Amino acid sequence: MARSDVARGARRRPGRRRAVAVVSALVAAAGLAAAGYAVTSGTHARGDSPARTASAATTTVVRTDLSDSRTHRGVLGFGPGITVKGAGTGTVTELPSTGSTVKRGRQLYAVDDRPVMVFYGSTPLFRTLDKPTLRGRDVTVVADNMEALGYDIGPRTNSGASGPYTGGSLVDRTGDVYTRTLAAAVKRWQKRVGMTPTGRLEVGQIVVLPGPVRVGAVTAQLGDPVAGPLMTVTRTTKAVSVPVPATDTDGITKGAHVTITLPDSREIPGTVTAISQSVQGGGDSPVGENTPPTLDVTVAPSVLPKYDTANVEVRFTSVARKHVLAVPVGALVALSGGGYAVQRTDGGYLAVTTGLYASGMVEVSGTGLTEGLRVVTAS
Repeated sequence: MARSDVARGARRRPGRRRAVAVVSALVAAAGLAAAGYAVTSGTHARGDSPARTASAATTTVVRTDLSDSRTHRGVLGFGPGITVKGAGTGTVTELPSTGSTVKRGRQLYAVDDRPVMVFYGSTPLFRTLDKPTLRGRDVTVVADNMEALGYDIGPRTNSGASGPYTGGSLVDRTGDVYTRTLAAAVKRWQKRVGMTPTGRLEVGQIVVLPGPVRVGAVTAQLGDPVAGPLMTVTRTTKAVSVPVPATDTDGITKGAHVTITLPDSREIPGTVTAISQSVQGGGDSPVGENTPPTLDVTVAPSVLPKYDTANVEVRFTSVARKHVLAVPVGALVALSGGGYAVQRTDGGYLAVTTGLYASGMVEVSGTGLTEGLRVVTAS
């Protein structure tokens, strides 16, 4: 071998020695890390080793509140419409304007230039009330409304009562008697509102509704026969109707607080006021597509939005965890034998039990886990 070749070989040897040293150091470091894991996580079996190697990025174990929320699309409006049908005979001569509000004892429309008035209740007027021998729940509706309007109707009794009537129309289905005192109160009211003061009430003179209403779509026209659909009415207060998948209603309860996102991205608070017990969908739709079963959830806005109708989003918070320890999900190390751990900055591992996952964070608990502890997280 020439002298120059020997010199070149000598120059190569230090480089090879350095490479061997680096590899040896890495192997030793890996062994120390494995030993460190075995010491700090002695509760794990030999096979419960981390399934991944954490990066050098770190984060802090924090104490915070976590909540699980779900967002569903809904429609802001005045709730489902009720169809008002006219009764009796005659011609429609006056109709209300869309958006107007009608309350107890006020005119809703007119027939043959005679006003048709609104009473509150659940039983329609289905016969002429003109005799003191008549008893029934329709009479109870008239008595309830006369009293609510401030008229003296005298003592109220029913067939099963031994004393004064106490609003038991929902209990005693026999109802009230159309007494002469009640008829006299009806006559005084008729005179005040512009009806012919006869003291008798005929079918078609009164519309019985569940409460104050807002006029929606008016379908009849002036000159139409009164018998038939005339209009739709809704509740007077705005509400959001949310069709929620029937399998996703757990945790949604009456009185629960929600957040409503309006079309302009503004958020307003709301409260769940009703949850329907009637499942919608779940079969073939008219277009032949299978529709998932849903339940209608009604939400009342706490702040009245400027829109009468709008598509909105409603965020329901179903699970909340207060004052718990949490880390970013990326800080969890999956163990090959099942379960999770977090890695301390010194290379040691702490076994953790996970709880609620929310917004990229996860609730954790375990021995040695404290607020402020720095742990390794995925970059």
